[in-house]
Amino acid sequence: MQCGIGLLPGGCQRTMGLHCVLILCLFSSWAVGYKQGDNVTLYVNKVGPYHNPQETYHYYTLPVCRPEKVHHKSLSLGEVLDGDRMAESLYYIRFRENVEKKPLCKLTLSEKQVDELREAIEELFYFEFVLDDVPIWGFVGYIEESGFLPHSHKVGLWTHLDFNIEYNGDSVIFANVSVKDVKPVPLEEGAGAVVGGVGVGGGSLMVTHTYSVHWFESPLPHSRRAERLRDYSFFPKTLEIHWLSIINSLVLVVLLLGFVIIILMRVLKNDFARYNVEEEGGCDELDQGDNGWKIIHTDVFRFPPYKSLLCAVLGVGAQFLTLATGIIFMALLGMFNVHRHGAINSAAIVLYALTSCVSGYVSCCFYTQINGQRWVWNIILTSSLFSAPLFLTWSVVNSIHWWSGSTQALPATTVLLILGAWVLVGFPLTVIGGIVGKNRAGSFQAPCRTRNIARQIPTQPWYKHTAVHMAIGGFLPFSAISVELYYIFATVWGREHYTLYGILLCVFAILLSVGACISVALTYFLLSGEDYQWWWRSVLSTGSTGLFIFVYSVFYYRNRSSMSGLVQSTEFFGYSLLTAMVFSLMLGSVSFWASLAFIRYIYRSLKMD
Repeated sequence: MQCGIGLLPGGCQRTMGLHCVLILCLFSSWAVGYKQGDNVTLYVNKVGPYHNPQETYHYYTLPVCRPEKVHHKSLSLGEVLDGDRMAESLYYIRFRENVEKKPLCKLTLSEKQVDELREAIEELFYFEFVLDDVPIWGFVGYIEESGFLPHSHKVGLWTHLDFNIEYNGDSVIFANVSVKDVKPVPLEEGAGAVVGGVGVGGGSLMVTHTYSVHWFESPLPHSRRAERLRDYSFFPKTLEIHWLSIINSLVLVVLLLGFVIIILMRVLKNDFARYNVEEEGGCDELDQGDNGWKIIHTDVFRFPPYKSLLCAVLGVGAQFLTLATGIIFMALLGMFNVHRHGAINSAAIVLYALTSCVSGYVSCCFYTQINGQRWVWNIILTSSLFSAPLFLTWSVVNSIHWWSGSTQALPATTVLLILGAWVLVGFPLTVIGGIVGKNRAGSFQAPCRTRNIARQIPTQPWYKHTAVHMAIGGFLPFSAISVELYYIFATVWGREHYTLYGILLCVFAILLSVGACISVALTYFLLSGEDYQWWWRSVLSTGSTGLFIFVYSVFYYRNRSSMSGLVQSTEFFGYSLLTAMVFSLMLGSVSFWASLAFIRYIYRSLKMD
């Protein structure tokens, strides 16, 4: 019996189908209806440096207008993971009622608070508010650099905000904030400045915050309001659709696949014709004058070292393959639009826990087939192969966020919730999948018997060494996704909204196809040199794509972004390493199964009775 994702037991498939229905219900949303004059709550959320999207702090950490008692909004798991910390504000907004320059509060700022605001403005701090699940962005203040000699450096604080809100019927469609025709209040270095017409002296100053609200009717229905936010441009639009580059990549990949398949089939056809004409004996009779991949038919199915680790890699790779496919299809169903804060984070955690049965099943099933004895240790290794590096990386990143006071630091309740999901759902499903896989494993189904004494492997030329195969097998799949990878990085490490999920599905399919074809070709070249140690080589050949992705992440950090600082850099490189590991596991698993299917096919096609 074979071990694969499509061969999961029926009960497991039905359970996963039920979970998918529950997830669809979990991420569904309904429009909130208002009557004229109803209160529309505006939540303040977070602030942070413009160039460091993951370095965020609670809005009330700045000296701004705040209620005497702060009431926080109940957040979903995905919102907490995204760094959201929504709290009620002093802004009083009524549905379809305009307001002109209404006072919000008066603040007396100390010299320390003024310096704190100056530092935030100089670091280009922006804020995020949320109104009816619509994010509203704006800058805390204004900075102007002019002249060389003499040099002018002006810093101002926005004390008046104009809220422009669009509605359709009884629903809020869109909202933004404007400071047009508003003069910033200068924050002079030192003390005693006159601000807002009131001087306080002694290093302090008084400011008066006001706001206006304007309502505008919109033709868009509530079901299409995501389009309005997607077209809004507070952040610069860098994700132009380079259709020519995408089509160029698709054409190159198709030509590459066609070249590999045609050449390989022609070579195999000649091999089959030559070997089958000369073959007269049984499987164990060896023609001493023969060479090539046929001569190692008694060694090619010799089981590799570190069997438990190999099976764990295959199991976790199959799990991430299932998870990535599920995420992409959920995105195609419209479950991750811009109004569902952190929905993709919640979906990833839920799917990771639920697909643990896939890793346990595939790993333990194949481990049993290749005569593995320590199946309990195999299950433990499978469950911790990715979760252990993830926990270690998260611990370092979360500690730095906690030290800096960032909202990206997870609260203890969220940590316990995620840990409970792994302990109570993820790990038990891995064990259950492993037990089912062990009991349904069957035999390995090798076309040829393996001799007790291993054949000596001849010296290989330099271009057949592991490093060369890893370079070739990693670069070609990476080149297939290099264009789309920029869009993904700009979405994850920026503020873009990714919407090209159909193209992403095509690129994902092409990535897997290229990885499988390149692995088959490299495996054939390896066997032609009478080297039968293909097991780990097939995993490493295209699994090295993760190394290229990490190198690209370094390039992106240095040349395509303006990120800086300890907090942002630690999170970027820590999670980029995990991303590279995910791609290595996923592609390594795909390339191994492709190589195994190819080897079984060519040795089964020989006329050896």
